[in-house]
Amino acid sequence: MEEREMMIPAGDLLNIFGEFDKNLKLLEKLLGVDIVAREDKLKISGKPRDVDYAENIMKELALLSGKGTQITEQNIRYAISLKDKIDDHPLVSMDDHTICHTISGKPVKPKTLGQKSYVDAIRDKMIVFGVGPAGTGKTYLAMAMAITAFKQERIERIILTRPAIEAGEKLGFLPGDLQSKVDPYLRPLYDALYQIMGAESFQRNMERGLIEVAPLAYMRGRTLDNAFIILDEAQNTTPAQMKMFLTRIGFGSKAVITGDATQKDLAPGAKSGLDVALKVLSKLDDIAVCNLTGADVVRHPLVQKIVNAYEAYEKSKQGNKQKR
Repeated sequence: MEEREMMIPAGDLLNIFGEFDKNLKLLEKLLGVDIVAREDKLKISGKPRDVDYAENIMKELALLSGKGTQITEQNIRYAISLKDKIDDHPLVSMDDHTICHTISGKPVKPKTLGQKSYVDAIRDKMIVFGVGPAGTGKTYLAMAMAITAFKQERIERIILTRPAIEAGEKLGFLPGDLQSKVDPYLRPLYDALYQIMGAESFQRNMERGLIEVAPLAYMRGRTLDNAFIILDEAQNTTPAQMKMFLTRIGFGSKAVITGDATQKDLAPGAKSGLDVALKVLSKLDDIAVCNLTGADVVRHPLVQKIVNAYEAYEKSKQGNKQKR
């Protein structure tokens, strides 16, 4: 057993430990150490290697707290997952990359290395494919980048689209006019816009035609210049729809295509336009493919466990098929 002391400002310790010391208990459990604080002095005891990890992670969290960041359980878990790389200060580095602020003033920034690579690709490339499970911030970060580009007048309009795939109910059976029928499919896009831009600003720009939220079918026959275009739920496109969408992109435009290959709602046996596009286009210049994983999930920790459990299940199924 080894015992080590370190100094961390009392205010930062309160932030790191969290309400009712819930973050402290998580640190002790996941790192296998005991941590005791007295004012600004911290005492860590445990196996030498575990104490090394705990000391380095506490230093990283203290730096993050010193920048004014509220330490969350996600910060704790991700720091621990990167304990072998923590000397490079990954959390502090990501914290410097604020994309924008929500209407309530909350900063929008990448929270994992995978998300940072995704945001960097959107910044540098004309077309980006963001592929990964639910909760990895694919759509939300793309939306934040689009709104930022719009506010800085680097593009003239934002176009958000997704395929209106029927999931159990026929569109014709839903009440209301066509807009009312497709709105439920586009609701996640509206939610993100309201949170980042605010309902009033969104409505004003939508009425002026500067923001458009529409089903994928509405893209046919158009050329989209000087626009930031986001195609969400791309795993539910057909190859023909994906080709149609990609050939709409004009001069001065940027496109982000997001999707989760494990959550297709297509008819059994139908090919996904996302799967085909990734095979056909992945080696073209100015096109980036970002594969986000369970490690990039930033929702409730249980969501990450669910994603990892499904990934393990799919791998075991593939392994069993290969044995046969």
